[in-house]
Amino acid sequence: MRIAIIDLGTNTFNLLISDRLENGQYNTVFKTKIPVKLGQGGIDKGIISFDAFERGIKALKEHQQSINEYQTHKYRAFATSAIRSTKNGHEFVKEAKQSLGIDIEVIDGNKEAELIYYGVREVIKFESSYDLIMDIGGGSTEFIIANSNGVAWAKSYPLGVSRLKELFKPSDPISKPDINGIIQFIDESLVDLFEALSKSPCLRLVGSSGSFDSIVEMIAHQFQDPERVRQKSADIHSEEFAWLYDYLIDSDIDKRLNTPGLVPMRADMIVISVIFIHYILKKTDIYSIKRSKYALKEGALRQFFK
Repeated sequence: MRIAIIDLGTNTFNLLISDRLENGQYNTVFKTKIPVKLGQGGIDKGIISFDAFERGIKALKEHQQSINEYQTHKYRAFATSAIRSTKNGHEFVKEAKQSLGIDIEVIDGNKEAELIYYGVREVIKFESSYDLIMDIGGGSTEFIIANSNGVAWAKSYPLGVSRLKELFKPSDPISKPDINGIIQFIDESLVDLFEALSKSPCLRLVGSSGSFDSIVEMIAHQFQDPERVRQKSADIHSEEFAWLYDYLIDSDIDKRLNTPGLVPMRADMIVISVIFIHYILKKTDIYSIKRSKYALKEGALRQFFK
C-alpha cells in the first residue's frame, strides 16, 4: 500500500510518500518540502498574512499533484503551530477542503511532541539514561525527555524561530542586546522544562530534523565530512558547534546565503536556532549532541498507518 503524509509546518510544508511493505516496514518513494513561511508578517499578531496564506494553498496544490502522480492510495495531512495558534488558521483548513478537497487535521502540541518522539526513535538508539529531544520549528519548539522505556515528559512551547524573529526583529548581524533579549524571553518561558530536567537529568541533546539538518550540513562542509550529511543519525561535536555558533553570530544575510550547506529558506532564521541551542547546552551542561534526520512526519507515518 502506498501512503503519504503532508506535514504543514510553519516554515515548510513537507511531503513524504512511502510504500508499506508486507513485513510492516516502510520504503520511501518520494519526499520533498516547499518553503511557505506561514509565520512571516503575521504570526506575532496571531494571524496568517494574505501572502503566506496564498503560499500555503499553492504548496498544498503542488503536494496534491505529487500524491496523484505517484498513485498514492491513502494520505493524512496535519497542521501544527502556525495554523492551530492563529485566528484565521481555521480559514486555511476550510480553504484547503473547499478548493483542493484536502482534509487537514490540526494537532495539538502534545500530539506533535509524541509524533516527533516516534520518528526520532526510528533512528536513535535510546538507553536507560535520559535524552533531551529538541525539535525547533517555525511556530513552536518541542522538548521531550525520553529513554528506552519511553517518554518521561514532553511539552510544546510557542518558541519557534519564525515566531521569535517576528517578535524581536533582530538586527543583521544580530546585536548583543538582541541576543540577550531573546535568551531572557526563552529563559522565562522554560521554567517547567528545567524543573522536569532536575528530576530526569539528560546526558545528550537529540536535535530532530529542520535546523539541526542545516547545522550538520554546514559543519560537514566546513570539516570536509560529506558522509555525515547522509547519515540518518549524526554526531555534532561540541567544538564544531562552537565554531558554527561564532560564525553565524557574526554573519549577515549575504554571508549566510553563500554559506555551503545552508539552504536559502533557513538563512534568515538559523541564527536564532543556534542561539536557542547554545542556551540549552549552557543551561543544562549537556555536551553531547546528536542529529536525527527523522522527526514528525516519520513518526506520523508509523502512528497514522499502523
